[in-house]
This record gives sequence, structure tokens and C-alpha cells, in this order.
Amino acid sequence: MDMITAMKIFIRVAETGNFTSAANSLLLSVSHVSRAVSELESHVEARLIQRTTRYHSITEAGARYLERCREIVSLIDQATTEASNSCISPSGCLKIHAVTEFGLECLMPLVVEYEKICPAVHVDLTLERRELSLVGGQYDILIALSENLPDSEMVAQPLGSFFSVACASPGYLEKYGIPKTVQELSQHQCLRLSIPTSSDDWLFKGNHGSESFEPGGGFKVNLSQALLHAAISDMGVCVLPTFVAAQALESGTLKRLLPEYRLQEKDISALYYSRRYLDAKIKSWIDFLRTKLPGAFEHYCKVVDDDRYWAK
Repeated sequence: MDMITAMKIFIRVAETGNFTSAANSLLLSVSHVSRAVSELESHVEARLIQRTTRYHSITEAGARYLERCREIVSLIDQATTEASNSCISPSGCLKIHAVTEFGLECLMPLVVEYEKICPAVHVDLTLERRELSLVGGQYDILIALSENLPDSEMVAQPLGSFFSVACASPGYLEKYGIPKTVQELSQHQCLRLSIPTSSDDWLFKGNHGSESFEPGGGFKVNLSQALLHAAISDMGVCVLPTFVAAQALESGTLKRLLPEYRLQEKDISALYYSRRYLDAKIKSWIDFLRTKLPGAFEHYCKVVDDDRYWAK
């Protein structure tokens, strides 16, 4: 018999005053109750209950042990309740990892809104240029941007997709002209995004096939938001994710180039451990993203595909 069950039986015997009453209240046999107390006594090597044919009484050692048993059982019950509630009510620290650009543009506004809805959850958001693994339990959720997710034991919840577009500022285009084909980009200053795990080549995908272009050795930076500022400042042509480019296109500070092509199409997924016994804060955050992100990315897509924002 496990110690915790035996402790609970011992507590009930002390509360009811005899084995028979304790057995009846616990729906156990008297012999089962008696054996549990005897096992406890053997374990602690002390008499806990003084038995006679007419009555049972708690010994001095039993009284001290009873106090500790009540504390232990209370703590276990509390821990069980807290663990159970974690699967019901969102609370605690939610550790999220995401790529910097996506986190700044898409997640930060949602984190603010989410914490208002779930004030008992405190988000710990890490933004980095590289994507990480959940191995080691450092994060509860990874937001992955990928063309193909690697095989993994983790659950992947699809959240949407996006692509990138070629852009330049009206000032730059007025000075250097509008490229009409992919190959005409060789006559322009091309601003590059530095991604260690990706090629510098720009792969343009259209309805009639794909074209690859290798941009020259111009300005290079490792953050899309910095690339955006360079393009707005008339430095050249760049390729930006829709979620970075959309606002600049709407405001008129950038124009889309070669709109018949898309680049760097990727899926967005939330990666986390098994669905079984999923913590409520993880589930609530994923459900929240599922309600918010598809609409946002549909809007970005409409903006970049709106010919009002194209260079003409």
C-alpha cells in the first residue's frame, strides 16, 4: 500500500475514533484499515494507535505523526488541485520563442491583447533571428516560420502562411526607373537580408514558373525592419515579408515591384509538446492566435495584391 493512502486512512481512524467507523466512511473493510495502520507503524517503527478490545487511542508518537500526516496530505491535495486547474484555467508564466521580425510586427500587439483577456498569465517572449528547438523544455511554445517543418515529436498547429514581395520607394523609382522583369533588377541597387541559414538568391515564383536572381553586393542587414527603413530612405530595391511591407505600401512610402511574383512562401506554426494534459495557458494562447492571425495575414495579402500599391 502506498504511504499517502495509508496516511489518509490513519487520519480517518484518528478522526472517527476506531477502525470500524473509519472503514465505513472510506468504504473499505476493517481488515484493510487495520493493515494500513500496521504498515505505517512498521514503517516509522513506533506504535501510533493503542488498541484494546474496547477502544482505540492515539499514542503520543501517533499524535505527532498525525499532525505531520495532515500537513503532507494537505500539500498533496493542494498540488493536485493546482495541477488540475492548470489544464482548466490559464495562469502562470508562458514562455514563447519567435523570430524577431514576426514577433515585433505580429506577436507584440497580440501579447498586449492576450494579457488583458488572461491577466493571470504572464508572457515571457524571446525574440531571436534564429529558430530554436523545444528540446530541454526552455520554452512552452515555438512560433516557427518554415517552408517544410522538420520531423518532430512535437505537435505543430498551423496558424497561417505568408510570402515576401519586392519593393522600393517612390523616390528611388523616380530616380532609377521601375524594373519590369526580374533580370532588370541587375541594373538596380539591391538591399539584402542576411539570414545565415538561407541563400542570398531571390527566387521569384509566378504562374508561369520561377526565376532566380542573385542580387549584387549592396547594403546588407539581418533584420527586415532595418531593411524596410533602408528602402524607405531611397537606398534601393528590397524583398520584405508581407507583414512588414503591408503598412509601408498602404502609407505610400513603398511600392510593390513585379507583382506577378511571390518570394519566400512560408507556413506559420505553433510547436508545442503533446496534446494530452495540455496546460490551459498554452491552449488558450494557441486558440487566441488561431482566431487572430489568419485574418491579419489575409489583410496583408489583400494589401500587397492591391494594384493601387504597385509601381506603375
